[in-house]
Amino acid sequence: MQDEPLDDALADAGYHHVPDDQGGRAARRWWDANAHEYLDEHGDFLGPADLLWCPEGLRESQAHLLGDVRGARVLEVGAGAAQGTRWLRTAAGAHGIATDVSAGMLAAAARLDAATGTRTPLVQADARALPFADGAFDVVFTAFGALPFVPDAHRVHAEVARVLRPGGRWVFSVTHPLRWAFPDDPGTGGLTATRSYFDRRPYVETAADGRVLYAEYHRTLADHVADVVGAGLVLDGLVEPEWPAGHERVWGGWGPVRGARLPGTLVVRAHRPPA
Repeated sequence: MQDEPLDDALADAGYHHVPDDQGGRAARRWWDANAHEYLDEHGDFLGPADLLWCPEGLRESQAHLLGDVRGARVLEVGAGAAQGTRWLRTAAGAHGIATDVSAGMLAAAARLDAATGTRTPLVQADARALPFADGAFDVVFTAFGALPFVPDAHRVHAEVARVLRPGGRWVFSVTHPLRWAFPDDPGTGGLTATRSYFDRRPYVETAADGRVLYAEYHRTLADHVADVVGAGLVLDGLVEPEWPAGHERVWGGWGPVRGARLPGTLVVRAHRPPA
Protein backbone atom coordinates (compact mmCIF):
# COMPACT_ATOMS: atom_id res chain seq x y z
CA MET A 1 0.00 0.00 0.00
CA GLN A 2 1.10 3.52 -0.72
CA ASP A 3 1.54 5.86 2.20
CA GLU A 4 -1.20 8.44 2.62
CA PRO A 5 -0.08 11.91 1.48
CA LEU A 6 0.76 14.25 4.31
CA ASP A 7 -1.80 16.93 5.08
CA ASP A 8 0.07 20.24 5.06
CA ALA A 9 -2.94 22.36 5.97
CA LEU A 10 -2.08 24.98 8.58
CA ALA A 11 -3.55 24.08 11.97
CA ASP A 12 -1.69 26.39 14.34
CA ALA A 13 0.65 29.38 14.23
CA GLY A 14 2.46 31.11 17.04
CA TYR A 15 5.69 31.57 18.97
CA HIS A 16 6.91 28.42 20.68
CA HIS A 17 9.87 26.10 20.87
CA VAL A 18 10.12 23.13 18.54
CA PRO A 19 12.88 20.52 18.20
CA ASP A 20 15.77 22.03 16.27
CA ASP A 21 15.87 19.23 13.72
CA GLN A 22 12.19 19.71 12.85
CA GLY A 23 12.45 23.49 12.60
CA GLY A 24 15.63 23.31 10.58
CA ARG A 25 14.14 20.86 8.06
CA ALA A 26 10.93 22.79 7.50
CA ALA A 27 12.38 25.48 5.21
CA ARG A 28 13.20 23.11 2.34
CA ARG A 29 9.67 21.70 2.11
CA TRP A 30 7.98 25.09 2.64
CA TRP A 31 9.98 26.88 -0.07
CA ASP A 32 9.54 23.97 -2.47
CA ALA A 33 5.76 24.26 -2.03
CA ASN A 34 5.57 28.06 -2.09
CA ALA A 35 8.16 29.10 -4.69
CA HIS A 36 5.56 29.88 -7.36
CA GLU A 37 3.31 31.85 -5.00
CA TYR A 38 6.23 33.84 -3.59
CA LEU A 39 7.52 34.84 -7.02
CA ASP A 40 4.03 35.60 -8.33
CA GLU A 41 3.62 38.06 -5.44
CA HIS A 42 7.10 39.61 -5.31
CA GLY A 43 8.75 38.80 -8.64
CA ASP A 44 8.04 42.16 -10.24
CA PHE A 45 9.73 44.00 -7.36
CA LEU A 46 12.67 41.59 -7.18
CA GLY A 47 13.20 41.65 -10.94
CA PRO A 48 14.66 38.74 -12.91
CA ALA A 49 18.24 39.98 -12.47
CA ASP A 50 18.83 42.42 -9.62
CA LEU A 51 20.26 42.35 -6.12
CA LEU A 52 17.61 43.71 -3.77
CA TRP A 53 18.71 43.83 -0.15
CA CYS A 54 15.36 44.49 1.50
CA PRO A 55 11.69 45.49 1.14
CA GLU A 56 12.78 49.12 1.63
CA GLY A 57 14.05 48.88 -1.94
CA LEU A 58 17.80 49.19 -1.31
CA ARG A 59 19.61 47.66 -4.30
CA GLU A 60 23.25 46.77 -4.68
CA SER A 61 23.54 49.03 -7.73
CA GLN A 62 22.93 51.93 -5.31
CA ALA A 63 24.46 50.68 -2.07
CA HIS A 64 27.68 48.94 -3.26
CA LEU A 65 27.79 46.90 -0.05
CA LEU A 66 29.78 44.14 -1.74
CA GLY A 67 32.40 46.51 -3.13
CA ASP A 68 33.93 46.08 -6.58
CA VAL A 69 33.18 42.51 -7.62
CA ARG A 70 34.51 42.60 -11.18
CA GLY A 71 36.29 39.30 -11.69
CA ALA A 72 35.55 38.23 -8.10
CA ARG A 73 34.42 34.77 -7.08
CA VAL A 74 31.05 35.39 -5.40
CA LEU A 75 28.78 32.92 -3.60
CA GLU A 76 25.13 33.57 -2.77
CA VAL A 77 23.57 31.39 -0.06
CA GLY A 78 19.81 31.17 0.29
CA ALA A 79 19.63 32.56 -3.22
CA GLY A 80 16.00 31.79 -4.00
CA ALA A 81 15.57 32.23 -7.74
CA ALA A 82 19.13 33.64 -7.95
CA GLN A 83 18.17 37.14 -9.03
CA GLY A 84 21.13 38.58 -7.12
CA THR A 85 23.71 36.23 -8.59
CA ARG A 86 22.23 36.68 -12.06
CA TRP A 87 22.66 40.46 -11.76
CA LEU A 88 26.21 40.15 -10.44
CA ARG A 89 27.17 37.95 -13.39
CA THR A 90 25.46 39.98 -16.11
CA ALA A 91 25.81 43.55 -14.85
CA ALA A 92 28.69 43.62 -12.36
CA GLY A 93 31.24 41.31 -13.95
CA ALA A 94 31.42 38.77 -11.11
CA HIS A 95 31.92 35.03 -11.29
CA GLY A 96 28.87 34.09 -9.25
CA ILE A 97 27.40 30.84 -7.95
CA ALA A 98 23.95 30.60 -6.36
CA THR A 99 22.99 28.03 -3.73
CA ASP A 100 19.68 27.28 -2.06
CA VAL A 101 18.32 24.41 -0.01
CA SER A 102 15.06 24.41 -2.00
CA ALA A 103 14.82 22.54 -5.29
CA GLY A 104 11.61 24.48 -5.99
CA MET A 105 13.39 27.82 -5.81
CA LEU A 106 16.28 26.58 -7.94
CA ALA A 107 13.79 25.33 -10.53
CA ALA A 108 12.37 28.85 -10.57
CA ALA A 109 15.92 30.15 -11.05
CA ALA A 110 16.36 27.88 -14.07
CA ARG A 111 13.11 29.22 -15.54
CA LEU A 112 14.34 32.79 -15.08
CA ASP A 113 17.59 31.84 -16.81
CA ALA A 114 15.58 30.50 -19.76
CA ALA A 115 13.39 33.61 -19.87
CA THR A 116 16.35 36.00 -19.74
CA GLY A 117 18.75 34.02 -21.92
CA THR A 118 21.29 33.71 -19.11
CA ARG A 119 23.10 30.81 -17.46
CA THR A 120 23.55 30.93 -13.69
CA PRO A 121 25.48 28.19 -11.88
CA LEU A 122 22.97 26.70 -9.42
CA VAL A 123 23.79 24.33 -6.55
CA GLN A 124 21.32 22.79 -4.11
CA ALA A 125 22.98 22.99 -0.71
CA ASP A 126 22.28 23.65 2.94
CA ALA A 127 24.13 26.82 3.96
CA ARG A 128 25.31 24.98 7.08
CA ALA A 129 27.26 22.47 4.97
CA LEU A 130 28.52 24.16 1.81
CA PRO A 131 30.05 21.85 -0.82
CA PHE A 132 33.00 24.11 -1.60
CA ALA A 133 36.68 24.15 -0.75
CA ASP A 134 38.24 26.30 1.93
CA GLY A 135 39.00 29.83 0.70
CA ALA A 136 37.12 29.33 -2.57
CA PHE A 137 35.36 32.74 -2.66
CA ASP A 138 36.18 36.43 -2.46
CA VAL A 139 32.65 37.44 -1.42
CA VAL A 140 29.70 35.60 0.13
CA PHE A 141 26.30 37.21 0.60
CA THR A 142 22.63 36.56 1.26
CA ALA A 143 19.58 38.80 1.19
CA PHE A 144 17.06 37.39 3.68
CA GLY A 145 18.21 33.87 2.82
CA ALA A 146 19.18 30.89 4.99
CA LEU A 147 19.85 32.67 8.31
CA PRO A 148 16.23 33.28 9.40
CA PHE A 149 15.21 29.68 8.78
CA VAL A 150 17.70 27.68 10.82
CA PRO A 151 17.98 27.33 14.61
CA ASP A 152 21.77 27.21 14.42
CA ALA A 153 22.76 30.24 12.34
CA HIS A 154 26.25 30.16 13.85
CA ARG A 155 26.90 27.17 11.58
CA VAL A 156 26.14 29.29 8.52
CA HIS A 157 28.62 31.93 9.63
CA ALA A 158 31.23 29.25 10.31
CA GLU A 159 30.79 27.81 6.82
CA VAL A 160 30.99 31.28 5.27
CA ALA A 161 34.23 31.92 7.16
CA ARG A 162 35.60 28.62 5.91
CA VAL A 163 34.86 29.18 2.21
CA LEU A 164 36.02 32.82 2.22
CA ARG A 165 39.59 33.63 1.29
CA PRO A 166 41.53 35.72 3.84
CA GLY A 167 40.28 39.28 3.45
CA GLY A 168 37.05 38.11 1.79
CA ARG A 169 33.73 39.83 2.52
CA TRP A 170 30.48 38.50 4.06
CA VAL A 171 27.32 40.61 3.75
CA PHE A 172 23.85 39.54 4.86
CA SER A 173 20.44 41.13 5.42
CA VAL A 174 17.79 39.94 7.87
CA THR A 175 14.60 41.21 9.42
CA HIS A 176 15.62 43.90 11.90
CA PRO A 177 15.65 42.23 15.34
CA LEU A 178 13.57 45.06 16.83
CA ARG A 179 10.64 44.04 14.61
CA TRP A 180 10.15 40.84 16.56
CA ALA A 181 8.71 42.76 19.50
CA PHE A 182 5.89 44.09 17.31
CA PRO A 183 2.98 42.40 15.48
CA ASP A 184 3.73 41.60 11.83
CA ASP A 185 1.30 44.27 10.65
CA PRO A 186 2.34 46.94 8.12
CA GLY A 187 -0.26 49.38 9.43
CA THR A 188 -0.81 51.13 12.76
CA GLY A 189 -1.44 47.78 14.43
CA GLY A 190 2.26 47.05 14.01
CA LEU A 191 3.41 50.10 15.98
CA THR A 192 2.79 48.80 19.50
CA ALA A 193 5.17 46.27 21.02
CA THR A 194 3.34 43.15 22.22
CA ARG A 195 6.22 40.72 22.85
CA SER A 196 9.55 40.87 24.61
CA TYR A 197 12.46 41.66 22.32
CA PHE A 198 14.37 39.02 24.30
CA ASP A 199 11.83 36.24 23.65
CA ARG A 200 13.77 34.02 21.26
CA ARG A 201 11.03 31.50 20.61
CA PRO A 202 10.68 31.08 16.84
CA TYR A 203 7.55 31.82 14.86
CA VAL A 204 6.20 28.38 13.95
CA GLU A 205 3.38 27.06 11.78
CA THR A 206 2.28 23.46 12.34
CA ALA A 207 -0.04 20.91 10.77
CA ALA A 208 -2.79 19.07 12.65
CA ASP A 209 -0.43 16.17 13.36
CA GLY A 210 2.10 18.53 14.93
CA ARG A 211 4.55 18.56 12.03
CA VAL A 212 6.44 21.81 11.64
CA LEU A 213 5.47 23.40 8.32
CA TYR A 214 7.41 26.64 8.71
CA ALA A 215 9.83 28.05 11.28
CA GLU A 216 11.50 31.44 11.41
CA TYR A 217 14.01 32.28 14.12
CA HIS A 218 14.58 35.49 16.07
CA ARG A 219 18.03 36.68 17.04
CA THR A 220 18.75 39.90 18.88
CA LEU A 221 21.26 42.37 17.52
CA ALA A 222 23.79 41.09 20.05
CA ASP A 223 23.13 37.52 18.88
CA HIS A 224 23.91 38.43 15.27
CA VAL A 225 27.12 40.19 16.27
CA ALA A 226 28.14 37.27 18.49
CA ASP A 227 27.57 34.81 15.62
CA VAL A 228 29.75 36.86 13.28
CA VAL A 229 32.55 37.34 15.79
CA GLY A 230 32.30 33.75 16.99
CA ALA A 231 33.01 32.54 13.46
CA GLY A 232 36.32 34.43 13.51
CA LEU A 233 35.05 37.23 11.27
CA VAL A 234 35.54 40.97 11.72
CA LEU A 235 32.48 43.20 11.87
CA ASP A 236 32.79 46.12 9.43
CA GLY A 237 29.45 47.85 9.84
CA LEU A 238 25.69 47.76 10.24
CA VAL A 239 23.18 49.28 7.84
CA GLU A 240 19.57 50.10 8.75
CA PRO A 241 17.88 51.21 5.51
CA GLU A 242 15.34 54.00 5.96
CA TRP A 243 11.98 53.81 4.26
CA PRO A 244 12.27 56.05 1.18
CA ALA A 245 9.79 58.81 0.45
CA GLY A 246 7.25 57.84 -2.18
CA HIS A 247 7.77 54.09 -1.70
CA GLU A 248 4.25 52.74 -1.16
CA ARG A 249 4.74 49.01 -1.67
CA VAL A 250 3.59 46.76 1.19
CA TRP A 251 5.50 43.49 1.62
CA GLY A 252 4.27 41.38 4.53
CA GLY A 253 4.89 43.47 7.64
CA TRP A 254 6.86 46.10 5.71
CA GLY A 255 5.16 49.25 4.48
CA PRO A 256 5.32 53.04 4.63
CA VAL A 257 3.39 53.35 7.93
CA ARG A 258 5.78 51.24 9.99
CA GLY A 259 8.76 52.12 7.84
CA ALA A 260 8.47 55.77 8.83
CA ARG A 261 8.88 54.86 12.51
CA LEU A 262 10.63 51.52 12.90
CA PRO A 263 13.60 49.91 11.16
CA GLY A 264 12.59 46.88 9.11
CA THR A 265 15.91 45.50 7.91
CA LEU A 266 19.40 44.99 9.30
CA VAL A 267 22.32 44.58 6.90
CA VAL A 268 25.60 43.33 8.38
CA ARG A 269 28.99 43.72 6.68
CA ALA A 270 31.97 41.66 7.80
CA HIS A 271 35.19 40.14 6.48
CA ARG A 272 37.55 37.30 7.17
CA PRO A 273 40.79 38.65 8.63
CA PRO A 274 43.81 38.55 6.32
CA ALA A 275 46.10 35.61 6.96
